[in-house]
Amino acid sequence: MHRLLILGGTGFVGRALCSQLADRYPDTELLVPTRHAGQRRELLALPDVELAQADIHDEAALARLLPGCDAAVNLVGILHGDEARFRRVHAELPRKLAHACRIAGVRRVVHISAIGAAPDAPSRYLRSKAAGEAALQTSGLDVTILRPSVIFGEEDHFLNLFAKLQAWAPVLPLASAHARFQPVWVQDVARALLKSLEEPRTIGEVYELAGPRVYTLAELAQLAGRASGHERRVIALPDALARVQAGLMALLPGEPLMSGDNLDSMKADNVASGHLPGLQELGIQPAAVSAVAPEYLAQQHGCHRLDAWRARARRG
Repeated sequence: MHRLLILGGTGFVGRALCSQLADRYPDTELLVPTRHAGQRRELLALPDVELAQADIHDEAALARLLPGCDAAVNLVGILHGDEARFRRVHAELPRKLAHACRIAGVRRVVHISAIGAAPDAPSRYLRSKAAGEAALQTSGLDVTILRPSVIFGEEDHFLNLFAKLQAWAPVLPLASAHARFQPVWVQDVARALLKSLEEPRTIGEVYELAGPRVYTLAELAQLAGRASGHERRVIALPDALARVQAGLMALLPGEPLMSGDNLDSMKADNVASGHLPGLQELGIQPAAVSAVAPEYLAQQHGCHRLDAWRARARRG
């Protein structure tokens, strides 16, 4: 690999991938487009990372970025939005990328989707992810698709959010408390991306990326609370009240904490189906959330009881 285009390289997974690529292939040029290059200077600390100011939704901009690249990686995704926004990001962008790759002669594409993606899935998010997969799978390119469960790691907006909420809330009202997840570490996702780029046998495959254990949403919230030293009682909200909560959150300024479409996504278990290859088939032993998350949650949220957590974890 001499030059890679990484869409979404400034995000949570993208930064982990760029770091691993820089360590393993220090002579490979990593081209990372962003609309705000001046705000992403931390990536320039890595060798051979080039930030290119560009709108990746502009087909002409994509066409200018791809010549000379050996492969393209698409990590771009959103969790909230209306039908048009989901379609633009998850379906139209992969289609545009495939078209630009064919014109530029770039055959290799690795794409991040999501566990549960399907045309008949219960949410706009999952249906749009399926549309993006289909656009690439019918493109004639050499495509690998990775479907992660919820991704955790030091900079995540998942477990860290639960830790923050429990730092000030006396109780934690929780929608879809019994929804099931199989959290996967961001570094394992980055390793899977790297393996996919390295190994031609992954071409044409779809991999489900999941950790070693299934949790309910309530159990993950409790884990975040214990690790941060602020465990609160979790109150499972009935569906009707959860809808009201999501609607109110959607009215708040900024990115919502929860939306109705998130609730719809959680109707489908966010766990590996068992019908597709996973991390083990890529030679990766997935890290457990209980082995990784307590360290960063304790450090970031002021817990002074990490030793107690470790002692409880050893006792099972």
